[in-house]
This record gives sequence, C-alpha cells and structure tokens, in this order.
Amino acid sequence: MSPRSYRMGQRQAEVDETRARIVAAARAQLTESGALSLDAVARRADVARATVYYQYKSRVGLLEALCDALAAEGGMARLAEAFGRPDPWTAVDRFVEVMAGFWSVDPACTRRLRALGALDEEVGRVIAERDARRRQGASVLAGRLPDAPSDAAALLYILTSFETFDALASETPSAAPGDPSREAPEALEARESLEAAVPAVTRLARAALGAPGAPGEPAG
Repeated sequence: MSPRSYRMGQRQAEVDETRARIVAAARAQLTESGALSLDAVARRADVARATVYYQYKSRVGLLEALCDALAAEGGMARLAEAFGRPDPWTAVDRFVEVMAGFWSVDPACTRRLRALGALDEEVGRVIAERDARRRQGASVLAGRLPDAPSDAAALLYILTSFETFDALASETPSAAPGDPSREAPEALEARESLEAAVPAVTRLARAALGAPGAPGEPAG
C-alpha cells in the first residue's frame, strides 16, 4: 500500500468513527431526554457543532442516519427473506419476525423517537417515510395471500407496528434471561419482551388475514 493510500484509509476510518460517535450520541440523547438538539449531540459526542452539520447537513440528515443505524442493527436486511419465501403465509410469518427483531433493538429510543414524531413535524416526516416502506412491504405480501380480505395490507401494516409489539409486550411474559454481562438488565428485558410478542402478533395476523386453520376459518 502506498503512503497516500494509507493516509486516505486512515482518514476515512477517522471520519467513520466520528460519524458513528455522533449517531451514538444522538441515540443516547434522544433516549434520555426525548429531544434531539444538535448542540447537545455535539457536546455529547465531543465534537464541534459544525462537525455535526458537515457530516449530516441537517437535523433531518442526522435523524435519517440514526434510523439507518437502528435498521442495520435490527437486521432489516433480512426482510428480503420474507419476500423470497414461496409460501405466502410463511412469508407473512417471517415479516412479523423481522419486524420484531427491528423494534427490539432499542425500544426505549424507538418509543421516544415516535413520541417526538407526533409533536415535531420534521421528525414526524422522517418516521412517516420509514413507515411508508413497511406499508409497501405489507401491501406486497398481502397481495400474495389467497382470498385475503380487502383491508389485508392495512391490517398487516398495523399489526407489525412498534405500537402493537410494545402494547403486547407489556402483557407477555419475558423470555428466559440472556447473558446479563452483555446488556443492561432493563434493556435486555425490553428487548426480550418485544421479541416474546412474536407468537401473539403472528396469531393475530393469521387470524385477521384469513389463514387456513385460523379461528373462524375452515381448516382446509
């Protein structure tokens, strides 16, 4: 490797580390305060406010980066598995599982983010754009279901929302504890409880969409 290439690689690594630190600071600040101030994020990340602007251009750009980070950590790339399933009902089941994994990444941050979106138009637009992608996915999967109700896409969209998982999680016993050394107990409990809601959401989705053998449907 030439000295110039080495310097360029080192510089890119430094930029990536700075960007990751800013996103982590935004996530922590949002979770703790329920707000997203670029000044506060800059202080927490130990960078100049101008650096935040240089890297993300705007508050919306930083929000998009935060959402992208949560999506990557939550395995949203696995949605391709759902759309690739030949059986439409197992595709719906996989869609539910992947969404549960995503919502389980950081429930406290997601709860704060969505609450802020109801009050802040700028944040609300970012969330609405992300939700529109899930709505589109639900529509594609619903369109593959035989004899599905006319509102199948809307039902699947609603049933795979954070609010549905969050509400059911409060009524669902947690899964067995994992390694407590890897996560704070409260974060681990929140993650497990949302994932534990998967069977309930799957049952609700299958029943609402008319799956064979679901309550109220012929066993086929």
